[in-house]
Amino acid sequence: MSSESSRPIRTALAGFGLSGSVFHAPIIATNPAYSLDVISTSDAGRKSAAAARHPEARIVDTPAGILDLAGELDLLVLGTPPATHYPLAKAALEAGLDVVVDKPFTVRSAEGQELVELAARLGRVLTVFQNRRWDGDFLTVKSLLESGTLGTVTRFESRFERWSPEVSKAWKASATADDGGGVLFDLGTHLLDQALQLFGPGTVTHAELDARRPGEKADDDVFVALRHDSGATSHLWMNMLCAQQGPRYRLLGSEGGFTKHGVDPQEPYIVAGGSPLDAGYGVEDSGWAGLLGRDGHLDRLPTERGAYPEFYRLLADKIRDGGASSALPVPVDPAGPVEVLKLIEQARALA
Repeated sequence: MSSESSRPIRTALAGFGLSGSVFHAPIIATNPAYSLDVISTSDAGRKSAAAARHPEARIVDTPAGILDLAGELDLLVLGTPPATHYPLAKAALEAGLDVVVDKPFTVRSAEGQELVELAARLGRVLTVFQNRRWDGDFLTVKSLLESGTLGTVTRFESRFERWSPEVSKAWKASATADDGGGVLFDLGTHLLDQALQLFGPGTVTHAELDARRPGEKADDDVFVALRHDSGATSHLWMNMLCAQQGPRYRLLGSEGGFTKHGVDPQEPYIVAGGSPLDAGYGVEDSGWAGLLGRDGHLDRLPTERGAYPEFYRLLADKIRDGGASSALPVPVDPAGPVEVLKLIEQARALA
């Protein structure tokens, strides 16, 4: 093994809000394949938090400060607002860096496709952090479908619903849909991606987009119906003003159904101070196990362990095996998130 392939992947993280501080930094910092060398944030409180939690990292004010150090880095992770994803990813690729972009990949599907083509032309690794492909409940549903236990699944219902009556983040309070604001770009990106992963390509047949909260400039209450080429129908809800939440998943098939409440515990576990290395990380309380079968004949199905660190394990394998020239897959092929953006565009056109 060459010294270059054996050294840690020199990584920079742009943004230290929820995305950077909870999802990216803890996983990168606890994976010996990486070194977290640079973090950018202009917020004084976040600077202090980043320095305290990751003293090995250099703190700079802006993503431009990271790009100035591109010659000392291998990978840039973008945890910045959606409108910045396209220009920053483009600049990073052109600076010779591999790139992870948080969801939504970009604001427009044409921008995402342009980045895919640019990365291929430059021989760089480009992937999108669709981390909820590694939610424990999603892994459970995926395994259930692969087993054929439900028979032919004709209806897939999926929800991300929260009680958040105020728009909490400054950038979200000012962001329109053209800026990548709103719950369809946020939680909806996950729901659409998961539906495509389970049932394949589809077309939006109905969409409802509303803004219920005072000051919301995009959308915070959305329903999307998706007809898959495979014949299945997906009904997807996302709502930030939901006082009583429906089931996270409901699947109906020719041989039975599956209903699951609750939300994957990985995010709140890290927020509470846990580590991805802990034995309890990703393990859901057994009381949240889903119900499998038919009414009157229901069994509890334990939830698989969530595994967000798997994204960065797969990425390290790809980069260390030769990067873009390696036959190993990236953790998330960006072509998938481009298709998600096309569905978002269909939904907006219909609504």
